[in-house]
Amino acid sequence: MRYFLIASFLFFSCNAYLNGQQPADTEDWSVKPNAVHLVNKNVPSDAILLYAGKGDAENWEHVNGEALSWKTGKALTVEPKTGDIQTKQAFGDVQLHLEWRSPRKVSANGQGRGNSGVFFMGQYEVQVLDSYDNETYYNGQAASVYKQYIPLVNVCKKPGTWQSYDIIFTAPRFNVDKTLKSPAYVTVIHNGVLVQNHVELQGPTLYVGTPEYKHHEAKLPLKLQDHGNPVSYRNIWIREL
Repeated sequence: MRYFLIASFLFFSCNAYLNGQQPADTEDWSVKPNAVHLVNKNVPSDAILLYAGKGDAENWEHVNGEALSWKTGKALTVEPKTGDIQTKQAFGDVQLHLEWRSPRKVSANGQGRGNSGVFFMGQYEVQVLDSYDNETYYNGQAASVYKQYIPLVNVCKKPGTWQSYDIIFTAPRFNVDKTLKSPAYVTVIHNGVLVQNHVELQGPTLYVGTPEYKHHEAKLPLKLQDHGNPVSYRNIWIREL
């Protein structure tokens, strides 16, 4: 088999030369990639730091426009019943990294255990939940696209342990007449394991009912949910794509 592949390669390469083709014919010099290096804690140099625990809480506000009232410090922690928060900056297509931690003390089960969420454009949710030995509906457990896609596997760590999400989000596109041109897509890596593989979103996240796209701006804020549990976040950075 190895000799057959080598022979095939040589045959097609020689055939290309006989047809007047040169190696340079297929070289692309049109766009030189920017040089990106990794800085503190492996953050890409072209990333926007949204929360690194160094006084950068000013990047956030409550969705009603009020000043941030979640607990700040080395981590950004939900202050129950104060409401969801969002970035002051709006985003479309992005690569997002964040780390989250559910409370060490387990005081509930199902959806009441370490519940929060990451909402792209304020409306497309990747679920945050303590799903370590905790049964709930599977399209509502950690790393699900809430009420749309079950994660491929459950890689949740024990309560009180830091976990990571690396997410690629492609925003939906709309035509001039405000009809849907192309849907949103999301890829999720949970604790280094692929759990959502470029899935097509059916529309914005809904708790009840069938999702349906409605026209919105090309860029909107990233939102973190207050679901009544003191979930913590840290090392949040984002890259516009």
